[in-house]
Amino acid sequence: MTLTIKYFGLIAEKTGTKEEIITLDGEGWNLEDIKEYFFSKYELSDNQSLQIAVNQSLGPSGSLKDGDEIAFLPPFAGG
Repeated sequence: MTLTIKYFGLIAEKTGTKEEIITLDGEGWNLEDIKEYFFSKYELSDNQSLQIAVNQSLGPSGSLKDGDEIAFLPPFAGG
């Protein structure tokens, strides 16, 4: 399965890249698996306000499929 991973804000700074394409073995990967994989790979802290979008939609769940785009978004500030 091939996924496009995009990083924004402080997450992009921490990873040293804004985008990468990865190939994962097997099927059945979900958002929690991806989050765990990248948090471990880049030693990111698990921040509850981190948002993850799949194909430009926030909050989806379930299994990922070949060609999906995953975006790691930092916490949003408002005022």
